[in-house]
Amino acid sequence: MHTYGSCSIVLGLLAVPLMSHAQQVSYPDTADVATLDGIINAYYEVVSVPAGRAADRARDESIHHPSALVAISGVDPNGNPTLRTMTLAQYHEDLGGPRDEGFFEWEIHRVTERFGNVAHVWSTYASSDEPNGAVRSRGINSIQLYFDGDRWWITSWIFDTERPGNEIPSRFLPGQ
Repeated sequence: MHTYGSCSIVLGLLAVPLMSHAQQVSYPDTADVATLDGIINAYYEVVSVPAGRAADRARDESIHHPSALVAISGVDPNGNPTLRTMTLAQYHEDLGGPRDEGFFEWEIHRVTERFGNVAHVWSTYASSDEPNGAVRSRGINSIQLYFDGDRWWITSWIFDTERPGNEIPSRFLPGQ
């Protein structure tokens, strides 16, 4: 630990209440899992973090079913389609560490289809390096959910980003 005079004492004292609060958080938060709106809001809040921070893994695990599947689609340098699938635990182990840059993602449009206890959400997103910053990318998250009679669970998600030749269709954009 580096010490910089009284600054380290003040920072150390400030960290104690923050750590205590973090340890007192109990998941799942009812507001996160009681409704589709709540769980989708939590989905975006979990991933949105400033530089140097990691996603709240405990909260993320609380909104995902224990056997949830994560899939990341894209293209390789030659433009060929790629797909990487993993468990949520593998996602956090491989990609969930502190971010070098801030990453903030928010929903700009949603198309929801539900039948009984199953829902599918097409969630169009935008992302930035800072809250309310300039949009650096957009895409669509395809999120599958299950209602167990008491709460919603994310059972799987996959996304793709907007790029030349893969523009977001108008039905997945606001005002359409």
